[in-house]
Amino acid sequence: MCTLEKSDNIYILTLTGDDDHRLNPTLLDSIRAAVNRVRSETTTPSALITTAQGKFFSNGYDLAWSQSDPERHILMSSKLRLLVRDLISLPMPTIAAVSGHASASGFILAQAHDYVLMRKDRGFLYMSEMDIKLVVPDWFVKLLKNRIGSPAALRDIVLRADKVTAEAAVAKGIIYSAHDSAEETVKAAVRLGEELVMRKWDGHVYGRNRKVLLAEVLPALDFDETVEDVANANIIVSSRL
Repeated sequence: MCTLEKSDNIYILTLTGDDDHRLNPTLLDSIRAAVNRVRSETTTPSALITTAQGKFFSNGYDLAWSQSDPERHILMSSKLRLLVRDLISLPMPTIAAVSGHASASGFILAQAHDYVLMRKDRGFLYMSEMDIKLVVPDWFVKLLKNRIGSPAALRDIVLRADKVTAEAAVAKGIIYSAHDSAEETVKAAVRLGEELVMRKWDGHVYGRNRKVLLAEVLPALDFDETVEDVANANIIVSSRL
């Protein structure tokens, strides 16, 4: 589950608990409800920060839960795509304060924010699909292409399943900045949020410009061509962290 706190014009959405924050329908619904609450409450320039408790930001889809029923993976994919669409249309800057490992769809959730900040003392970014024999959805790749300017960095993330630390991610242009601890990462995210809020941008214009920036991603969110293959596969889920 998650909590939502507000300090002045900064909203902080926190994935709670010491688990690995697998993106099952319950958690995805909780995050979407928080994001939509932010949307409904906002009347002045604001910013949203998303972070997590524990050593994981998110370890991706809940594959153990979805294994028993093909419809479950379809449901998770649909709900994540709705959440990403919500973040893209949100009328304010968004910042992911990555407090630990962000894997597969958890990595995608982080990259769905405008800025990604990450702790450098623990955790890595990891597209695990190659290692667990899954095809990467087209919309994942379109979002990553929009966020990562280096073709070599994108290749290594998708086709080598590199586990990228915060400092390496900054060097490769994958994230905005790296910080000494989870606490320092959140503090830096708040400072960045405050700087952006001080610009007093029109939120609706900001959201519309983000949609223009992500114009190739938005139509891809309508469909996930991999869900049936994943749902019908005999997936053995094992921890690689």
